[in-house]
Amino acid sequence: MGLSGIPGPIWKSRTQKPLLYPILKILARASFWIYCRKLVMNEPALLRINGPVLLAANHPNSFLDSVILDTLFSKPVWSLARGDAFKKPLYSRLMRAMKIMPVYRTSEGVENLSSNYQTFNDCIALFRNDAIICIFSEGKCINEWHLRPLKKGTARLAIKAWEEGIPLQVIPVGINFSSFSQFGKNIFLQFGQIIRSTDINLQQPDGLRHAAFNTLLEKELQQLVFEIPKDDLKLQQEKLAFPLSLLKKWLLFIPACIGTLLHAPLFLPVRSFVNKKTKDTDHYDSVMVAILMLLYPLYLILLTIVIGVWAGWWALLVLIISPITARAFVMLNRQTGS
Repeated sequence: MGLSGIPGPIWKSRTQKPLLYPILKILARASFWIYCRKLVMNEPALLRINGPVLLAANHPNSFLDSVILDTLFSKPVWSLARGDAFKKPLYSRLMRAMKIMPVYRTSEGVENLSSNYQTFNDCIALFRNDAIICIFSEGKCINEWHLRPLKKGTARLAIKAWEEGIPLQVIPVGINFSSFSQFGKNIFLQFGQIIRSTDINLQQPDGLRHAAFNTLLEKELQQLVFEIPKDDLKLQQEKLAFPLSLLKKWLLFIPACIGTLLHAPLFLPVRSFVNKKTKDTDHYDSVMVAILMLLYPLYLILLTIVIGVWAGWWALLVLIISPITARAFVMLNRQTGS
């Protein structure tokens, strides 16, 4: 019996690692070069930090926030996600195989809130093994450039770890995207000052120390999360976009056109499908990136085979040329707006 009491190969042994997670991490790192136009980061050395660490982040872009952190950190990053995604046993096993654990809100059923105790116990066990865990301190994803009020979950988990003598470091993380609808985006990943047990008076009652923790965390996140009104297109352009020189635009134009033609049979149907499935939600961007990440290797193989019928072994060049032209398209694509 392993974490959350789930038996079987997912948690059977620490020496038996499921293949799903490392495969997805390889795909995520390879695709990052295409869908991330530019990465801006203030403390890259923290990506190699050892645990126990709790990443306390804002939550603007659904599960893409977790994917980006897990892609960039050298060690695996466990994540806490909304509990309703774990309703079906198969989905639950898949999520846990991807190092995602459930957290339930009152809106997902008061009867499920007791399950959070088990999740927190699992987190403590992971911290004892120097793990890195990400929690989204706002509690809910909304596509916006704005820091929302913080929930108490981050404070409760951090203080529980400190009470048990775990030297946990809490790192505030601000994640900002240039757009929530354009494929290929600028990503701003900013880290704040580390919060440690010595920064909080642990002898105070729960309410006071939770409030003190959230005050510290909110102060850090306010410096890391952009505040841009959704209708202020000029400010979005100023803070989120990186203009290209005319020379670079000309150099990228032909490769970008080739990339558009090569990838339209994949990109356009996926975009249409995702638009329908995520209508009136804040999950479009994450679902779009996830589906393309999973389908792109298969699409490249199929494209190589089709071209190989006429071009023979020369078709293998498609495996190199296609990603480069996709990158060119992303570089010329709109950086902000819908």
